[in-house]
Amino acid sequence: MSNDSQQAGILIVDDNATNIQILNSTLKHEFKTSFAMSGIDAMQRVHSIAPDLILLDIMMPDMDGFEVCKRLKEDEKLRDIPVIFITALGDADEESKGLQLGAADYITKPFNQDIVLLRVRNHLELKKRRDALEQRTLELEKALAEIKVLQGIIPICSSCKQIRDDQGAWQQMEIYITEHSDALFSHGICPDCVKKLYPEQYAKFFSGRDIKKSP
Repeated sequence: MSNDSQQAGILIVDDNATNIQILNSTLKHEFKTSFAMSGIDAMQRVHSIAPDLILLDIMMPDMDGFEVCKRLKEDEKLRDIPVIFITALGDADEESKGLQLGAADYITKPFNQDIVLLRVRNHLELKKRRDALEQRTLELEKALAEIKVLQGIIPICSSCKQIRDDQGAWQQMEIYITEHSDALFSHGICPDCVKKLYPEQYAKFFSGRDIKKSP
């Protein structure tokens, strides 16, 4: 899929070489164009190149545009690719059926190149905004999930202070908190532990000092 530093990819599907040439000349200066001349070829190409938008002719042998669109929308990995049907002018039945299958829009033959370019730009911009919104939603859900872990009930050993994680393994408290938050730890030693573990050093460094303790 494209991003801000790449041209968006357009797959043009039509069994008429003249139509492909016209659409390619309209789009090639702004987008990266690829081609397929049958529905079967289109399904193979879409898996290999992952286009950002598909211009899809309806009337094709073997597999028409309706069937291609139906298969795209049934595939979880492909269903979000916008499909713009290519249709004959004024064929309302084709337009209605295509929209029911999930097509985003239509362009009619003979082509108006300005309209083709504007509609492709508009649907790519809509897709870009939708993708960005979905990404922000996923990031927010991930952040909320991490917050819930730290706000929930955390099983902690009353003796060694290790924490039991979701898989049942026991971890040191600082390891658990580091893995479930952005907190970082620096290590030192408190006066009580110095007195217990290193009484001579405690007497030397802390004798006569006012040692503050938490209430």
